[in-house]
Amino acid sequence: MSTGPRISRWHLGAVLVATVFVAAPTPGDIGGCGQKAQPLDARVFFASMAATDCLRCQDCGLTTDTCAASCNPNAPIQEAFAEGCVPLVHDGEVCLRALYDASCGDFRTYVSDDPSTRSTPSECNFCPPR
Repeated sequence: MSTGPRISRWHLGAVLVATVFVAAPTPGDIGGCGQKAQPLDARVFFASMAATDCLRCQDCGLTTDTCAASCNPNAPIQEAFAEGCVPLVHDGEVCLRALYDASCGDFRTYVSDDPSTRSTPSECNFCPPR
């Protein structure tokens, strides 16, 4: 009998990679303002975000469709950001950290299946609609 979604080895690996980005000090945290701006790789970011979402869904006991998709190792991974949206690596690190550190109450709104109650952390709103 299943007790809910299980983390695959792929998801666990993605979470570990994301944790390195989330746990490590960022250049702004240590005063390294001279870091070269690097565009965020969309596929790596969205895979890390799915793994983080899956982990947080499990931690918080959430069973939304969004959680199920995040925990599905066969679900397609978004491969690009919206046209004209070019976030930096640091933006992705801050977003993943916000998802990882969110309370279960806040995270529930991030993965809500109801569009009227769904929200996005401001740290993850890279390219708001114009």
